[in-house]
Amino acid sequence: MMLGEAFYRRKVEQIQARLEVENLGGLLLLDTYNVIYASGFFHIPSERPLGLFIPCQGKPALFVPLLEQENAAGTWIGDVRTYFEYPGEEHPVVWMKRECGVKSLGVDAVSAGVFRLLGEDVILTDLVERMRWIKEPEELALIEKAARYADYCLEQVRDHAGGIIRAGGTELDILKMCLDATSAKMRAEVGELFQLRGGSVVGTVHSGPRAALPHGSPVRRQPQPREPVIAGIGAMVGGYHAESGATFIVGEPAGDQMRCLQAAADCDAAARSWLKPGATCAAVNAAALDVLRDAGLGAAIRHRIGHGMGLQGHEGPWLAPGDQTPLAPGMVFSNEPGIYRPGVDGYRTINTMIVTEGEAFVPSRFLAANPPEKRILPL
Repeated sequence: MMLGEAFYRRKVEQIQARLEVENLGGLLLLDTYNVIYASGFFHIPSERPLGLFIPCQGKPALFVPLLEQENAAGTWIGDVRTYFEYPGEEHPVVWMKRECGVKSLGVDAVSAGVFRLLGEDVILTDLVERMRWIKEPEELALIEKAARYADYCLEQVRDHAGGIIRAGGTELDILKMCLDATSAKMRAEVGELFQLRGGSVVGTVHSGPRAALPHGSPVRRQPQPREPVIAGIGAMVGGYHAESGATFIVGEPAGDQMRCLQAAADCDAAARSWLKPGATCAAVNAAALDVLRDAGLGAAIRHRIGHGMGLQGHEGPWLAPGDQTPLAPGMVFSNEPGIYRPGVDGYRTINTMIVTEGEAFVPSRFLAANPPEKRILPL
């Protein structure tokens, strides 16, 4: 379920080809996710810097604190070099630069203070971050599987949240139920990898007036009849993320609730229809949110339509104002129509979308299988 050595060797070769184009003697990766992307070394980031050096030609090397020596030795990278401790008499990143031994060294992430210590022959570059934007088939397969688990978590909410509410249960009870069920399924199907940092499931549940909080923590509040319940789920398999989310209604819908759910569905459809190669991220965002404005819900918009996903739950590029990045096959985004009316209610849905040569591919299937009229929690 994890990506294999062949994938990471290919990534190193692709990076080396780009180094030649950019006239760099080598690249020192310090960003946690860039290191994982190019090496497969899943690790817990801390104040102790950890780096991956990729020379323009030759084999890569891992620079790690001594306490990570055994963990790093378990990777496919044969050259593992260690420093004792941070901050040290010599800053670890300065030591790494010296170990690299090349002129015109590219670095992906470093503080201003450390950058000054490194000297003039160091160049900041985002070439690996941009490579991560376009996923290869192996990465997309993990994202698709993660989306299935996020869908499964929502299915638990659909099937069991009504009973929990009838018994006096709260937002926290609903969330615990669906996360526990999904975690058990992932442990059984993904196996030991779920115990590692490559797999997890997280989520949130908000109801009633609290559904108007785009970001908030579930509390011990019992959802009431004719209130919306927003469930947003994120799952990770093999280190790669996907999301799925839905808004449910407790009992019989009231007021304009179904109108809001339908507006969110139309907004989702607009984003999918615009998600094609060559369109810009900003254009997708504008087209999708215009649907909510046309439905008279412009004042209830509180955020962009989506964000990139991959090794991080939120990463570039962004389906947002100002991001003029052209879409390309292999890019992965969330699709999150949100309607928020403070003190009243809120509605949000989430799909995972993948850019293809043709129409967008949506690996999260819950919303398609459960249109608004099927998202009623019986009391």
